[in-house]
Amino acid sequence: MHWAYLLFAVLLEITATSSLQASRGFSRWLPSLFVLLGGCGSWFFLSLALRRIPLGLAYALWCGVGIVAIALVGRLVYRQQLDLPAWIGIALIVCGVLVIRLGSRSIAA
Repeated sequence: MHWAYLLFAVLLEITATSSLQASRGFSRWLPSLFVLLGGCGSWFFLSLALRRIPLGLAYALWCGVGIVAIALVGRLVYRQQLDLPAWIGIALIVCGVLVIRLGSRSIAA
């Protein structure tokens, strides 16, 4: 169940962060509400995941997956361009997440 909590935390963080762009500096109420509720919900579910997943690993996965997803949202939804070094950096983040998830014995089963 702890992995589901971490997944919910990541999904809510993606919602909150991508809504920041749509909120236009918190001048639009609905996207601003998504930012606030998504952020609070993300931290709540992250705290539940921390019952079984070590802090450093959970946070690394939460951040890494979130960074990659937000870069994709920026590209696909907001038509933002990233250059080659940015995509290489994102690929390295993906590799890091995979190494942690597949190779670490520190993660509770």
